[in-house]
Amino acid sequence: MQPADQSHHQRIMDQFTRQAIPFAALPGHSRSMQMLVDLSGVSAADTVLDVACGPGLVACEFALRAQHVTGIDLTPRMIEEAEERQLAKGLTNLSWQLGDVLPLPFPDSSFSIVLTRYSFHHFLDPKAVLAEMIRVCRPGGKVLVVDVVQPPEKAVAYDHLEKLRDPSHVHALTSPEMADLITASGLVKVQTARYKVEGELEQQLKASFPEPGDDEVIRDLFRADLVSNHLGIDVHQQGDEICFAIPILVVVGEKLV
Repeated sequence: MQPADQSHHQRIMDQFTRQAIPFAALPGHSRSMQMLVDLSGVSAADTVLDVACGPGLVACEFALRAQHVTGIDLTPRMIEEAEERQLAKGLTNLSWQLGDVLPLPFPDSSFSIVLTRYSFHHFLDPKAVLAEMIRVCRPGGKVLVVDVVQPPEKAVAYDHLEKLRDPSHVHALTSPEMADLITASGLVKVQTARYKVEGELEQQLKASFPEPGDDEVIRDLFRADLVSNHLGIDVHQQGDEICFAIPILVVVGEKLV
């Protein structure tokens, strides 16, 4: 592993060790699950891999329908939170693995569905991660990528905001970048869907761990965006609260037989 990778991994673990519980509690992270379930077509015959599974929200939802779900994440505290969630739900068809995504520690064609949600903007090399996801997917199986995707003209401002809020953020792919990535991947029968993760600024900041002083910089950016609309997250006022709506793209494709 290169020093840059080690440094980035440490930022991720620092952030998500602290975010494990508040991340799962944010309302926007539990919504739109049914859309993912429907697009995946998951059934009792499927074995599922959730890449960068975090606290197990998606994995536990898919385990209600799948034969078995495996979740993998880099952060031990996230895996602990996922195990606690599994226990609370009484699910027995889940397993968890602590590990990296490059490479994924599974043989070729191990799963019929491979998915990841809200993780691509943390990857230094999303193209390589997608290739690994496809490698461990069975021919004819499905690969799902769910993440924030911005128009090109909003990307720089959004990335600046997110790096202040979460220093482990790398880059939110733009719509053309994501389209190029999927085209180059070789996935077929590609479908897309969109939704928004809505929230309140102060609630989001309570679940985040920016560097000292950056929380007020973030507030200033949000206040300015009430007029300028540079950030691409529909900043708006609801009563006394500043709110936002982050655009999410769902991409689903099949691995060639």
